[in-house]
Amino acid sequence: MTERRSRGDGGLYWSEDRQRWIAEVTVGFGPNGRRITRKRSGKTKTQAKNKLKDLVRDLDDGIPAEDQAYTVEHAVRDWLAHGLSGRDTETIETYRYQIDGHITRHIGARKLRELSAEDVDKWLADRATVLSTRTVRMLHSILNRSVKRAQKRDKVKRNVVALCEVPAGREGRPSKALTMRQAEAVLKAAEGSPLHAYIVMSVLIGARPEELRALTWDHVDLHGDPRAEPPKPRSIKVWRSVRAKGDTKTKKSRRTLALPLRCAVALRLHRLRQAGLRDTAGARWKEYGLVFASRVGSELDSHNVRREFRKVIKAAGLEPQDWTPREMRHSFVSLLSDSGVAIEDIARLVGHNGTAVTETVYRLQISPVIVQGAEVMDQIFSNRDQES
Repeated sequence: MTERRSRGDGGLYWSEDRQRWIAEVTVGFGPNGRRITRKRSGKTKTQAKNKLKDLVRDLDDGIPAEDQAYTVEHAVRDWLAHGLSGRDTETIETYRYQIDGHITRHIGARKLRELSAEDVDKWLADRATVLSTRTVRMLHSILNRSVKRAQKRDKVKRNVVALCEVPAGREGRPSKALTMRQAEAVLKAAEGSPLHAYIVMSVLIGARPEELRALTWDHVDLHGDPRAEPPKPRSIKVWRSVRAKGDTKTKKSRRTLALPLRCAVALRLHRLRQAGLRDTAGARWKEYGLVFASRVGSELDSHNVRREFRKVIKAAGLEPQDWTPREMRHSFVSLLSDSGVAIEDIARLVGHNGTAVTETVYRLQISPVIVQGAEVMDQIFSNRDQES
């Protein structure tokens, strides 16, 4: 005779209507005193018995039985909606684009509780064949943080994503810097375009695109005060960005920079053009005090900036798809380095915390050659030769 199950161990029976074995366990009682049950089914008694064991074990572990249907897509959507507090809109949209294109489409339907490290490894390896290593790392991070959030909310017992290594992806498009001749061609092509002053500032100041888009006229001094002691130069205060809460990327990024004459001239012309746009817009103009604004005074959209920028690049005789606005900042660093400016000074100008990023990422023309050591050694041994 089969031993009767203890209370709390659930039940197992055959359903004639469904022609399947049913595993059933009580998870609580409703306000009316009726039992609340959760059921699983299997074609064989052994399958149903194993599912019953899982139900009972999950209840003992405090995991709600209804989370059986919780998928990878549910986890990443929940993280996207509630796990990015304080992040700016562009960052969230970047994550959404990656989730839609590479997570939900490929493993989104997988039940989170059934997701294995092998599943994640295969998915990452597949994505690595078409994406750069940086993007594959981002996908791993998104999924890892999403599952970790689900784990904290008892949707899954463990985070298998954290057990997986990130494979090397395809070589990403390397960032580039304009040569002096190319920079002059771009500046010439920008004359008369809506982005003339923007591009001049990018190349000659090296400000980040998000810093320029947030720049306001009250942070621009086009005249300075040559009679002050010491003389006060023309300058801009790079104190804000379009990031969340308006902060710059780092504390070091908050800086005040002297304006080259060419920048001051471009900004004066830009102010006159903006006054014409304000008159044309009339009541539609919303005054935010932005230096680089749309036709109605609002903040420029990054996509609009990129589109106008590519028109200028094409007019300069370069391939539009090969260049981005941020590479004008790379060009600023490389041109200064090529002219012999110390890397420490360049790092301060671009708002880096130290010289490591400036040297390894931004300075693409490694010049001039470091000759001080050779020169000193030549002098030392030349003197010894003369003495002997």
